Amino acid sequence: MAEALFKELQRLQQEFRGHPPVHKWNPDFCGDMDLVIRRDGRWIHEGTEIRRLPLVKLFASILKHEGDEYFLVTPVEKLRIRVEDVPFIATQVARGGEGEHERLLFTTNTGDIVPLDRGRGWHLEPFGDPPQPVPYIEVRDGLRARISREAFYQLVDWAEERAGDNCGQLWLHSDGEEFLLGEY
Repeated sequence: MAEALFKELQRLQQEFRGHPPVHKWNPDFCGDMDLVIRRDGRWIHEGTEIRRLPLVKLFASILKHEGDEYFLVTPVEKLRIRVEDVPFIATQVARGGEGEHERLLFTTNTGDIVPLDRGRGWHLEPFGDPPQPVPYIEVRDGLRARISREAFYQLVDWAEERAGDNCGQLWLHSDGEEFLLGEY
């Protein structure tokens, strides 16, 4: 099954040159695949880490989120996988432009480049032990990335401080919008 899926993935990647339209595909459920996306961003297949980034990118390109579950889908197959937190980690952030045109761009561990803008899901969620509020951003079609510690520290450096109701708040500016980074 894995070999046939891999060949179909290669064909789809060549056909669509990027992310195939998985949101339009609704094949029959074929079963579970022994694939886990770990909390730290590692992709584990049958107990072994997938170390080849092109293969991880290939699988990531056909990832679909439905309810609380994740699937790898092609036009004819749908395999459920496990995701411990979210499928992606935003490992880098860059800032460009000035004033209203300033924009933050995040790069995920799979190479997706995600702008922080009005239409993008951005929110804080508890993560870690003990749980601390950490920012998450939507990558595409309900698939989210957790902001890495390194990227978070860069954002803190760029954030603007403001007084909130009971404490101070850190705000980011991107694409003419404001986004809450955290409270202290």
